[in-house]
Amino acid sequence: MSRTSPPAPEASAEALPRQQRTYSIGELAKMFEVTPRTIRFYEQEGLLAPTRQGQKRIYREKDRVRLKLTLRGKRLGFSLAEIREVVMMYDAMPDGNARQLRRLLEILAEKRANLERQLEDIRLMRMEIDDVDQRAREVLRQLDPDA
Repeated sequence: MSRTSPPAPEASAEALPRQQRTYSIGELAKMFEVTPRTIRFYEQEGLLAPTRQGQKRIYREKDRVRLKLTLRGKRLGFSLAEIREVVMMYDAMPDGNARQLRRLLEILAEKRANLERQLEDIRLMRMEIDDVDQRAREVLRQLDPDA
């Protein structure tokens, strides 16, 4: 009587080297706390490029990193065009990493300058509001001393 040995268990996804690991849209959505629709949007915008098995999207480590960078860029106030520029530069050029970092520093400087302008605008607006508030209270005291 010959016994066949049970099939060898497949390596779990977590045991694979990171470069070989694949992800489903649901796994990425859960990992980054976004909706699958958000991931499909970034795919439509050209920031992610999963392979397909029928209707199923298969995301690789490169897509996971791109999604991470995209979400970080959005939190920092980068436009999709700015994110795309930095990511594409990195992918297309042999020296992409250094060029990407220089461009990232340029974008960060622009964002920082914009925030400084906005802070100054807010400070001035607050001073104007305080001035109008004070004048309105003075007029109200003159009109209704009991108020």
